[in-house]
Amino acid sequence: MSLTRERSNKVSAEDGRAVRSIPKPLALGRIARWIAVVVIAVLFAFPLYWVLVTAFNTHAGVFSIPPNFVPAFHTGAFLYVLEHTSWLRYMINTVFISGATVLLVILTSATAGYALAELRFKGNSFFFFVVLAVIMLPAQALLIPQYSIVLRLHLLNTYWVQIIPFAASTFGIILFRQFFKTLPREYWEAARLEGVGHLRYIWKVALPLARPAVVTVALLTFIVSWNQFQWPLIMTTSHSVQPIEIALSHYMQTFEANWRKLTSAVLLALLPVVIVFLLLQRYIVAGVAGRDSGVNS
Repeated sequence: MSLTRERSNKVSAEDGRAVRSIPKPLALGRIARWIAVVVIAVLFAFPLYWVLVTAFNTHAGVFSIPPNFVPAFHTGAFLYVLEHTSWLRYMINTVFISGATVLLVILTSATAGYALAELRFKGNSFFFFVVLAVIMLPAQALLIPQYSIVLRLHLLNTYWVQIIPFAASTFGIILFRQFFKTLPREYWEAARLEGVGHLRYIWKVALPLARPAVVTVALLTFIVSWNQFQWPLIMTTSHSVQPIEIALSHYMQTFEANWRKLTSAVLLALLPVVIVFLLLQRYIVAGVAGRDSGVNS
């Protein structure tokens, strides 16, 4: 018993010396980093919090001095936006456009990524670097030729002009390519022995194994499509096909200085994106990192 007690005392003493041996500059640096992270997080979150406070505030409370930083939870502005505007129509338009875009991006990105990762053909690496080069093209530089094409195809003021140009994603192709390159070749060989073709192999084997990539591409595509503003603003003029972001620009003119109604509309437009992001955020790191970090040529 005495020997065991001596050993435990010796271990405790060594642990105490190890704790005391941590350099003070290192500990102070870690504390400083945490303080910086908290300060930056508060600075980024405060504008959104202030929108929330304004939306739930009373009309007099919005302009009160000093300002009230606690939400009053008055829902009158939300009810007005839902009952006296075409909010439901804009939401349906945005859900349809975003959903169709996500489905097409998954389809095109998975097939293109599989072709670049698994199929051996002349010019494979060249086409991959062409896909990478597309990222460097600024979207604003292509607006005039794109508008000319859309005009000649008679697609202005339609849902399709807001879906078809975004049916392929460079990021999605690269991400799926990286995931498919990590799949063991034996999977495809076993599937081929069973008489499975490439397309069936993609949908039955490759895509289920690449679920983090599927969720990541779907989530990021949904967010980008939901937040589209410049493209539908230029390509559409009819309220019947315009998305929610265009509605917000209209409400900025309609509500003018009525900040309660405007911020309520902003929160209603932001709510679906926040919900989807919170539900699927855990897949983003796994989807971007994958099982093999880096871009393999």
